[in-house]
Amino acid sequence: MSSAPAPAKINLALVVGPLRHDGKHEVVTVMQRIDLHDVVTLEPGDALSVRGFPADTIVTTALEALARAADVVPGWHVHIEKRIPVAAGLGGGSSDAATALLLANETLDDPLAPEELAQLAAAVGADVPFFLVDGSQLATGDGTDLVPVDLPIGYAVVLFVPNDETKDSTRSMYEAFDERRGADGFAERAGALRRALGVVAEPRDLAALPRNDLASSPFADELLAAGAFRADVTGAGPTIYGLFDDDADATRAAAALASRGSTFVTCPVGALGHP
Repeated sequence: MSSAPAPAKINLALVVGPLRHDGKHEVVTVMQRIDLHDVVTLEPGDALSVRGFPADTIVTTALEALARAADVVPGWHVHIEKRIPVAAGLGGGSSDAATALLLANETLDDPLAPEELAQLAAAVGADVPFFLVDGSQLATGDGTDLVPVDLPIGYAVVLFVPNDETKDSTRSMYEAFDERRGADGFAERAGALRRALGVVAEPRDLAALPRNDLASSPFADELLAAGAFRADVTGAGPTIYGLFDDDADATRAAAALASRGSTFVTCPVGALGHP
Protein backbone atom coordinates (compact mmCIF):
# COMPACT_ATOMS: atom_id res chain seq x y z
CA MET A 1 0.00 0.00 0.00
CA SER A 2 1.28 3.48 -0.85
CA SER A 3 -0.07 6.99 -0.29
CA ALA A 4 0.71 10.42 -1.71
CA PRO A 5 -0.72 13.93 -1.53
CA ALA A 6 -2.74 15.12 -4.52
CA PRO A 7 -2.29 18.91 -4.46
CA ALA A 8 -4.66 21.57 -5.74
CA LYS A 9 -3.61 24.22 -8.25
CA ILE A 10 -4.42 27.80 -9.04
CA ASN A 11 -4.28 29.50 -12.43
CA LEU A 12 -2.11 32.56 -11.91
CA ALA A 13 -3.29 33.70 -15.35
CA LEU A 14 -5.69 32.26 -17.92
CA VAL A 15 -5.84 33.64 -21.48
CA VAL A 16 -8.36 31.92 -23.74
CA GLY A 17 -8.35 31.89 -27.53
CA PRO A 18 -10.48 30.53 -30.35
CA LEU A 19 -11.85 27.06 -30.83
CA ARG A 20 -9.37 24.54 -32.17
CA HIS A 21 -10.08 21.90 -34.80
CA ASP A 22 -10.59 19.36 -31.99
CA GLY A 23 -13.40 21.40 -30.44
CA LYS A 24 -11.27 22.62 -27.54
CA HIS A 25 -10.14 26.18 -26.97
CA GLU A 26 -6.62 27.45 -27.36
CA VAL A 27 -5.30 28.57 -23.97
CA VAL A 28 -2.23 30.10 -22.41
CA THR A 29 -2.25 29.64 -18.65
CA VAL A 30 0.17 29.71 -15.73
CA MET A 31 -0.44 26.86 -13.31
CA GLN A 32 0.86 26.79 -9.75
CA ARG A 33 0.59 23.88 -7.32
CA ILE A 34 -0.52 24.82 -3.77
CA ASP A 35 -0.32 23.11 -0.39
CA LEU A 36 -3.97 22.14 -0.14
CA HIS A 37 -4.28 18.51 -1.04
CA ASP A 38 -6.31 15.34 -1.11
CA VAL A 39 -4.63 12.10 -0.06
CA VAL A 40 -4.67 9.14 -2.45
CA THR A 41 -3.89 5.64 -1.16
CA LEU A 42 -3.46 2.74 -3.56
CA GLU A 43 -2.75 -0.96 -3.29
CA PRO A 44 -2.86 -3.81 -5.81
CA GLY A 45 -6.06 -5.85 -5.87
CA ASP A 46 -8.06 -8.34 -7.92
CA ALA A 47 -10.23 -5.62 -9.47
CA LEU A 48 -10.49 -1.85 -9.69
CA SER A 49 -12.29 -0.02 -6.91
CA VAL A 50 -12.24 3.63 -5.86
CA ARG A 51 -13.55 4.51 -2.42
CA GLY A 52 -13.83 7.66 -0.35
CA PHE A 53 -15.38 9.82 -3.07
CA PRO A 54 -18.52 8.23 -4.53
CA ALA A 55 -18.75 10.79 -7.37
CA ASP A 56 -15.39 9.79 -8.84
CA THR A 57 -15.16 9.07 -12.53
CA ILE A 58 -11.79 10.50 -13.51
CA VAL A 59 -9.59 8.29 -11.31
CA THR A 60 -11.44 5.22 -12.57
CA THR A 61 -11.05 6.39 -16.18
CA ALA A 62 -7.34 7.08 -15.69
CA LEU A 63 -6.57 3.69 -14.16
CA GLU A 64 -8.57 1.83 -16.78
CA ALA A 65 -6.56 3.66 -19.45
CA LEU A 66 -3.31 2.75 -17.69
CA ALA A 67 -4.31 -0.91 -17.57
CA ARG A 68 -5.08 -0.91 -21.30
CA ALA A 69 -1.80 0.78 -22.13
CA ALA A 70 0.16 -1.68 -19.98
CA ASP A 71 -1.91 -4.68 -21.13
CA VAL A 72 -2.78 -5.69 -17.58
CA VAL A 73 -5.98 -6.30 -15.66
CA PRO A 74 -7.03 -3.08 -13.85
CA GLY A 75 -6.43 -4.41 -10.36
CA TRP A 76 -6.05 -1.61 -7.82
CA HIS A 77 -7.91 -0.54 -4.71
CA VAL A 78 -7.86 3.24 -4.30
CA HIS A 79 -9.01 5.39 -1.41
CA ILE A 80 -9.39 9.16 -1.83
CA GLU A 81 -9.44 11.42 1.21
CA LYS A 82 -11.04 14.58 -0.15
CA ARG A 83 -9.87 17.92 1.21
CA ILE A 84 -9.95 20.03 -1.96
CA PRO A 85 -13.38 21.57 -2.67
CA VAL A 86 -15.12 19.77 -5.53
CA ALA A 87 -15.82 21.50 -8.89
CA ALA A 88 -14.13 24.65 -7.63
CA GLY A 89 -11.53 25.38 -10.32
CA LEU A 90 -8.75 23.90 -8.18
CA GLY A 91 -8.09 20.75 -10.21
CA GLY A 92 -8.79 18.31 -7.39
CA GLY A 93 -10.15 15.51 -9.57
CA SER A 94 -7.34 15.87 -12.09
CA SER A 95 -4.78 15.81 -9.29
CA ASP A 96 -6.35 12.68 -7.80
CA ALA A 97 -6.16 11.01 -11.23
CA ALA A 98 -2.54 11.98 -11.77
CA THR A 99 -1.52 10.82 -8.31
CA ALA A 100 -3.31 7.50 -8.78
CA LEU A 101 -1.56 7.08 -12.14
CA LEU A 102 1.85 7.66 -10.59
CA LEU A 103 1.17 5.22 -7.74
CA ALA A 104 -0.35 2.55 -9.97
CA ASN A 105 2.42 2.85 -12.56
CA GLU A 106 4.94 2.05 -9.84
CA THR A 107 3.20 -1.29 -9.21
CA LEU A 108 3.64 -2.47 -12.81
CA ASP A 109 6.34 -4.94 -13.74
CA ASP A 110 7.05 -2.78 -16.79
CA PRO A 111 6.04 0.80 -15.86
CA LEU A 112 5.19 3.29 -18.56
CA ALA A 113 7.87 5.87 -19.31
CA PRO A 114 7.09 9.44 -18.19
CA GLU A 115 6.36 10.48 -21.79
CA GLU A 116 3.89 7.62 -22.23
CA LEU A 117 2.21 8.42 -18.92
CA ALA A 118 1.89 12.08 -19.88
CA GLN A 119 0.30 11.18 -23.23
CA LEU A 120 -2.17 8.90 -21.47
CA ALA A 121 -2.94 11.61 -18.89
CA ALA A 122 -3.66 14.19 -21.61
CA ALA A 123 -6.39 11.94 -22.98
CA VAL A 124 -7.97 11.72 -19.53
CA GLY A 125 -8.17 15.47 -18.88
CA ALA A 126 -6.41 18.70 -19.80
CA ASP A 127 -5.13 19.40 -16.28
CA VAL A 128 -3.96 15.85 -15.51
CA PRO A 129 -0.49 16.09 -17.15
CA PHE A 130 0.34 19.16 -15.04
CA PHE A 131 0.05 17.13 -11.85
CA LEU A 132 2.56 14.56 -13.13
CA VAL A 133 5.46 17.05 -13.24
CA ASP A 134 7.33 19.30 -10.85
CA GLY A 135 7.12 23.04 -10.51
CA SER A 136 5.12 25.88 -12.02
CA GLN A 137 4.17 25.42 -15.66
CA LEU A 138 3.13 27.51 -18.65
CA ALA A 139 0.42 25.45 -20.34
CA THR A 140 -0.54 26.10 -23.95
CA GLY A 141 -2.45 24.44 -26.77
CA ASP A 142 -5.42 22.72 -25.15
CA GLY A 143 -3.65 23.06 -21.79
CA THR A 144 -1.57 19.90 -22.03
CA ASP A 145 1.56 21.36 -23.65
CA LEU A 146 3.72 22.24 -20.66
CA VAL A 147 6.87 24.32 -20.25
CA PRO A 148 8.36 24.79 -16.77
CA VAL A 149 8.64 28.36 -15.49
CA ASP A 150 10.74 29.52 -12.57
CA LEU A 151 8.40 31.49 -10.29
CA PRO A 152 8.83 32.77 -6.73
CA ILE A 153 6.85 30.90 -4.08
CA GLY A 154 7.46 33.07 -1.01
CA TYR A 155 3.90 34.25 -0.43
CA ALA A 156 0.64 33.18 1.22
CA VAL A 157 -2.52 32.20 -0.63
CA VAL A 158 -6.11 32.74 0.47
CA LEU A 159 -8.74 30.62 -1.27
CA PHE A 160 -12.38 31.68 -1.01
CA VAL A 161 -15.32 29.57 -2.20
CA PRO A 162 -18.51 31.67 -1.90
CA ASN A 163 -21.57 30.20 -0.19
CA ASP A 164 -24.51 29.26 -2.39
CA GLU A 165 -22.65 30.07 -5.58
CA THR A 166 -23.99 28.00 -8.44
CA LYS A 167 -21.18 27.23 -10.83
CA ASP A 168 -22.07 27.17 -14.49
CA SER A 169 -20.65 24.19 -16.32
CA THR A 170 -17.26 24.75 -17.86
CA ARG A 171 -18.82 24.05 -21.25
CA SER A 172 -21.43 26.79 -20.77
CA MET A 173 -18.75 29.24 -19.66
CA TYR A 174 -16.78 28.63 -22.84
CA GLU A 175 -19.97 28.98 -24.89
CA ALA A 176 -20.66 32.34 -23.24
CA PHE A 177 -17.04 33.31 -23.92
CA ASP A 178 -17.55 32.54 -27.62
CA GLU A 179 -20.86 34.43 -27.73
CA ARG A 180 -19.21 37.61 -26.44
CA ARG A 181 -16.33 37.17 -28.93
CA GLY A 182 -13.91 36.71 -26.07
CA ALA A 183 -11.22 35.26 -28.31
CA ASP A 184 -10.77 38.58 -30.12
CA GLY A 185 -7.31 39.92 -29.34
CA PHE A 186 -6.06 36.54 -28.14
CA ALA A 187 -2.60 36.94 -29.67
CA GLU A 188 -2.11 40.31 -27.99
CA ARG A 189 -3.27 39.04 -24.58
CA ALA A 190 -1.14 35.91 -24.87
CA GLY A 191 1.86 38.04 -25.77
CA ALA A 192 1.22 40.32 -22.79
CA LEU A 193 1.10 37.29 -20.49
CA ARG A 194 4.40 35.97 -21.81
CA ARG A 195 6.08 39.37 -21.47
CA ALA A 196 4.83 39.82 -17.90
CA LEU A 197 5.88 36.27 -17.01
CA GLY A 198 9.34 36.88 -18.42
CA VAL A 199 10.13 39.60 -15.88
CA VAL A 200 8.73 37.96 -12.74
CA ALA A 201 11.44 37.94 -10.10
CA GLU A 202 9.60 38.66 -6.84
CA PRO A 203 6.13 37.53 -5.72
CA ARG A 204 4.61 41.00 -6.25
CA ASP A 205 5.65 40.84 -9.91
CA LEU A 206 2.83 38.30 -10.36
CA ALA A 207 0.40 41.22 -10.08
CA ALA A 208 1.25 42.19 -13.66
CA LEU A 209 -0.14 38.96 -15.13
CA PRO A 210 -3.43 39.43 -17.02
CA ARG A 211 -6.75 38.60 -15.41
CA ASN A 212 -8.73 35.42 -16.05
CA ASP A 213 -10.50 35.57 -19.44
CA LEU A 214 -13.28 33.19 -18.46
CA ALA A 215 -14.50 34.42 -15.10
CA SER A 216 -14.38 37.37 -12.72
CA SER A 217 -15.69 38.07 -9.23
CA PRO A 218 -16.21 41.12 -7.00
CA PHE A 219 -14.63 39.09 -4.22
CA ALA A 220 -11.30 39.50 -6.00
CA ASP A 221 -11.62 43.25 -5.43
CA GLU A 222 -12.38 42.61 -1.76
CA LEU A 223 -9.22 40.55 -1.41
CA LEU A 224 -7.22 43.32 -3.07
CA ALA A 225 -8.73 45.82 -0.64
CA ALA A 226 -7.75 43.49 2.21
CA GLY A 227 -4.09 43.63 1.17
CA ALA A 228 -3.66 41.02 -1.56
CA PHE A 229 -1.17 42.06 -4.23
CA ARG A 230 -3.02 39.88 -6.72
CA ALA A 231 -6.50 38.35 -6.68
CA ASP A 232 -8.47 36.54 -9.37
CA VAL A 233 -10.72 33.59 -10.13
CA THR A 234 -8.92 30.31 -10.70
CA GLY A 235 -9.84 28.17 -13.70
CA ALA A 236 -13.57 28.29 -14.42
CA GLY A 237 -14.25 29.16 -10.78
CA PRO A 238 -15.99 29.66 -8.51
CA THR A 239 -12.92 29.79 -6.23
CA ILE A 240 -11.19 33.16 -5.90
CA TYR A 241 -7.59 33.36 -4.73
CA GLY A 242 -5.63 36.19 -3.18
CA LEU A 243 -1.85 36.36 -2.93
CA PHE A 244 -0.47 38.02 0.22
CA ASP A 245 2.97 39.01 1.44
CA ASP A 246 2.64 37.09 4.70
CA ASP A 247 0.49 34.60 6.59
CA ALA A 248 -0.81 37.16 9.09
CA ASP A 249 -2.38 39.36 6.42
CA ALA A 250 -3.75 36.31 4.64
CA THR A 251 -5.30 34.96 7.85
CA ARG A 252 -7.01 38.29 8.58
CA ALA A 253 -8.40 38.49 5.05
CA ALA A 254 -9.70 34.92 5.24
CA ALA A 255 -11.40 35.63 8.57
CA ALA A 256 -13.14 38.68 7.11
CA LEU A 257 -14.69 36.51 4.37
CA ALA A 258 -15.42 33.41 6.45
CA SER A 259 -19.10 34.23 7.06
CA ARG A 260 -19.76 34.29 3.31
CA GLY A 261 -18.02 31.13 2.20
CA SER A 262 -15.31 28.58 2.80
CA THR A 263 -11.80 29.93 3.23
CA PHE A 264 -8.37 28.31 3.20
CA VAL A 265 -4.98 29.82 3.94
CA THR A 266 -2.25 27.93 2.15
CA CYS A 267 0.94 28.48 0.16
CA PRO A 268 2.49 27.58 -3.19
CA VAL A 269 4.69 24.52 -3.46
CA GLY A 270 7.51 23.72 -5.84
CA ALA A 271 8.35 20.06 -6.40
CA LEU A 272 5.67 17.42 -6.12
CA GLY A 273 4.25 17.84 -2.63
CA HIS A 274 7.21 19.83 -1.32
CA PRO A 275 7.36 23.55 -0.38
